[in-house]
Amino acid sequence: MLAFIMIGGVATAESMEADEVAHSMRAIWDRPEAPLVVGPVVIEGDYALAGWTQQARGGRALLKLRDGKWQVHVCGGDGLKDIEALKMAGLSESAARRLIEAASMAEAKLPEETREKFASFGQNVLVNGEHALH
Repeated sequence: MLAFIMIGGVATAESMEADEVAHSMRAIWDRPEAPLVVGPVVIEGDYALAGWTQQARGGRALLKLRDGKWQVHVCGGDGLKDIEALKMAGLSESAARRLIEAASMAEAKLPEETREKFASFGQNVLVNGEHALH
C-alpha cells in the first residue's frame, strides 16, 4: 500500500510540474484567436521537453527550471531530439538520452499530423528570455 501511495505521489508531482511547464508556455504565446496546445511534456531533472501546436504551426520547447520557475531555453523541431543539441543546452549525455527516449515514447501515442507539426519548426533557436514563437 505504501509503495502505491509513493508511486501515486511521484506521478502527481510530475503531473503538477508538467502543468507548470504548459502554463509557462501558454503565458507567453497563448492568444484567444490562437490557443497554444502544449503536450506531451517530459521532465528530466531541471529540464523539460514539451511539444506544442498552435493552429497550423508546431514545434518543441526545451525549458529549464530557474529559481523555481520553468523558463523556455530553446525552441525547435526535431533538432531538440538530438543528443548533441541537448548537451549544448546543458544536459549530460545520459540525461539527454533519457529525455529523448521519454519524449519519443510520449509522442508515439499522438497522431502523425501532430508529430509532423512538432518537426516543422525548423532549426533550434536559443530563447533565453526572448519569445521566439511570435
